[in-house]
Amino acid sequence: MTTSSANLPPPEGKPLTGVPRLPIRAQKPLLRFVALFEFGKGVFVMAMGVCALLLVHKDAWWLAESLLAKFHINPDRRYAQLFLDFADSATDKRLWTAASVAFTYGGLRLIEAYGLWRQRAWAEWVAFIAGTVFLPLEIRELSRGITVLRVVLFLGNLVVVIYMYYLLRYNHRERQKVAAAPPFG
Repeated sequence: MTTSSANLPPPEGKPLTGVPRLPIRAQKPLLRFVALFEFGKGVFVMAMGVCALLLVHKDAWWLAESLLAKFHINPDRRYAQLFLDFADSATDKRLWTAASVAFTYGGLRLIEAYGLWRQRAWAEWVAFIAGTVFLPLEIRELSRGITVLRVVLFLGNLVVVIYMYYLLRYNHRERQKVAAAPPFG
């Protein structure tokens, strides 16, 4: 019975030669930071989904008015009126839909965060594509009015998209180098 040397484990302390390997990631700390950023977004959105479910079969307008009173916000102000109008239009069907969308989106972000934490190539693609898809929406939101939250979210997602593009290009070049390398032996 013969075994090929490619199937044998390498001797202690010696690298395995003749077997192409993917590059070791030197970007681990930054990739983990991106994973934590995506994890935070996923948890936040899922929390919003839970809040939507807690409002089902409740008088959302009364809760909104109570919240404004608790924080001593004048209900005659423009944004308070928008908040109250939004609460008044919240139906159970809309709340269930909002919760479903929030759980789906949040779940995608949590899966993406897991993949980035574990340094999976598919997660880099998910982060790049998802971030790129949302950039036009964030630009539209910025055109409606610049706020600190909108700017931070836009810049954070822009940095993630640029970094994922860099990683995807870098890993593609490394795989090409490995494939073009002459076989040992």
